[in-house]
Amino acid sequence: MSAPTVDRPAATTPGSSAQELATAATAHERVAAHMLDDGLAMVLDLAASRGSRLVDARDGTTYLDMFTFFASNALGMNHPDVAEDEDFRAELLRSALSKPSNSDIVTVERARFVDVFARVLGVPELPHLFLVEGGGLAVENALKTAFDWKSRWNEAHGIDPALGTKVLHLRQAFHGRTGYTMSLTNTDPNKVARFPQFDWPRIDNPHPVEGEDDAVLRAREDVALAQARAAFEEHAHDIACAIVEPIQGEGGDNHLTPRFLQGLQALCHEFDALFVCDEVQTGCGMTGTAWAHQQLGLEPDVVAFGKKTQVCGVMAGRRVDDVPDNVFRVSSRINSTWGGGLVDMVRARRILEVCERDDLFAGAARLGEHLLAGLRDLAARRPEVTDVRGRGLMCAFDLPDGEHRAALLARLETDEHVLALGCGSRSVRFRPALTVTAAEIDEALAAVDRVLGALSGAASGDPHMAGAGAGAAVGTTAGEAS
Repeated sequence: MSAPTVDRPAATTPGSSAQELATAATAHERVAAHMLDDGLAMVLDLAASRGSRLVDARDGTTYLDMFTFFASNALGMNHPDVAEDEDFRAELLRSALSKPSNSDIVTVERARFVDVFARVLGVPELPHLFLVEGGGLAVENALKTAFDWKSRWNEAHGIDPALGTKVLHLRQAFHGRTGYTMSLTNTDPNKVARFPQFDWPRIDNPHPVEGEDDAVLRAREDVALAQARAAFEEHAHDIACAIVEPIQGEGGDNHLTPRFLQGLQALCHEFDALFVCDEVQTGCGMTGTAWAHQQLGLEPDVVAFGKKTQVCGVMAGRRVDDVPDNVFRVSSRINSTWGGGLVDMVRARRILEVCERDDLFAGAARLGEHLLAGLRDLAARRPEVTDVRGRGLMCAFDLPDGEHRAALLARLETDEHVLALGCGSRSVRFRPALTVTAAEIDEALAAVDRVLGALSGAASGDPHMAGAGAGAAVGTTAGEAS
């Protein structure tokens, strides 16, 4: 007797039902139903966007990108060597089909990434590499490296190994939003309020201010260094490291001088603490060299990286190896399941290969000079533009107050279709891709000039300039993500 016939629905591809899928028109609505959606109004068209041009999938509006996803998009959108190389695309697809635990599984893809990273970004004195997903977690593991090191160093010198629990850091620092880093970040109070924090020593950040006499700056630096020395003396044997951003990004694009940073590094040596550079934002060519610390005469023991490198993590060496059983020698002292994402490694390798072939780090230095010159010309004509500063493509300027800044960023987005970022209390920062052109920089500067003119007209009572504050400013709500 034959089995009864059962009618079965036709097989479909998972997720193929059209009514299940969001569209450009419904994307914000779908996201907002379950997540806070307070970023840009556009819906990014991943396929149509090219280089420094981001396309809104809803209506095709094109934006000039001086934002680059918080300085993380090194080559811009759909660079030909990434998007049009069929062999590379096939490799990228293969790496996306599975997500291995890279901490324990070796793949050819990971090995190739490590080779290229070491060649393009590696520092010979920092041979150890640790990979993780997220810039905040990169800093977190830099701190764990220092805590472990200081405890073992203390023990080897007859000092209580329970000491080595504190991190010296700067005012207006942003180092992430993870457990340890919450005790360091002190830009927007809303980002750390109500979260438990450690009472770690915090010192002044004596960055140059436009119009300030050099002697005044040096005096402020001396005060900050005296604060650091006092902290080391008060917390004897208990400060594991000092951590700095060579240029404080979210805190206001504050450029710390070689004199101050080298002085802080010397104190770390004197008091047997590690010197850590957080280069999550300044690294991978943004400032005109692979790493900003290379221009400042610094020799860090640990460097945290992320953003443009796609894969985040730390490089370490120098005095770290004074302790033989450091976290890079003892299994599982620092670790994560994924050990960085394999897809990110494949993409990062190609990005670094392009940076190397096209000499994009040197290009960032040249184009940064062009951007800085344009901003200085703007300041010469617009009295509201002050304190122009920059290193490579990491450039910024100040406006009179936060309201003026918010209005500028909003009008740039809505009227000029240019995306830029705020930082600090009243600064505007540029974070273009390493592939940006001089013409695109000029286009952005011209847009800023026009909006400033419109805002000036509105302030003078010209009815044709009304509505200057409409829209939402990029970079003044969410801020850095890590």
